[in-house]
Amino acid sequence: MRTRAFTLIEVLLSTALAALILVGLNTFIFSMGELWGKNTDVRLFDQHVRAVTRFIQGEVRRACLPPAAAVNSTPLGVSPVTPASGGQENLITFVELSGARILAWPDIPLPELTCSFQVRRGQGLYILWHSDLENHFNDDPPRETLVSPFVTGLAFDYFDQDFNKWTTETTLRTDSGGNPLPPQRLRVTFTYDRMTRVVFVTVPATGQGLPNPW
Repeated sequence: MRTRAFTLIEVLLSTALAALILVGLNTFIFSMGELWGKNTDVRLFDQHVRAVTRFIQGEVRRACLPPAAAVNSTPLGVSPVTPASGGQENLITFVELSGARILAWPDIPLPELTCSFQVRRGQGLYILWHSDLENHFNDDPPRETLVSPFVTGLAFDYFDQDFNKWTTETTLRTDSGGNPLPPQRLRVTFTYDRMTRVVFVTVPATGQGLPNPW
């Protein structure tokens, strides 16, 4: 029985064809890698914006709904806060009953946290927080946790039903008695390099729900 082997020309042709395929694949892979690498900063920045927005929305939602918020109360308000660096400032403040994962306690965690959002120029968005159960709550400055170094602005949106439009305020509105009025949305601005993203965090209305056990 005769067997037929490949000729030298066939071997050379198959080798050349395989080489052309490998060169084409390598060119495709490197070009895709170059395109992917060019957009890395954009993708990572957008992922960061989405993650921080989800965190803020979750904190606001838990603060504005029972059991943290009493029915028809104003759980998201403004309070004078003095951070460790000094300089008292009126900040948007809320109560977090059970704490959050990013708020690291040096000792045993305590519930009933009073939290405030503060944006610092050139530093980002911070949460200032301490527990109402601490012995020196009124004397010691709150602890500080950096949420995002890319937040450059925090504003408050109010919906005017008479004119059917949104109005943005840099400080919380007050009523005729000087009491702060909760906004319907938080407007958070992120900036990195030449990229800017503006997101809106909805503030839930405190309506009828489960009674507040506290």
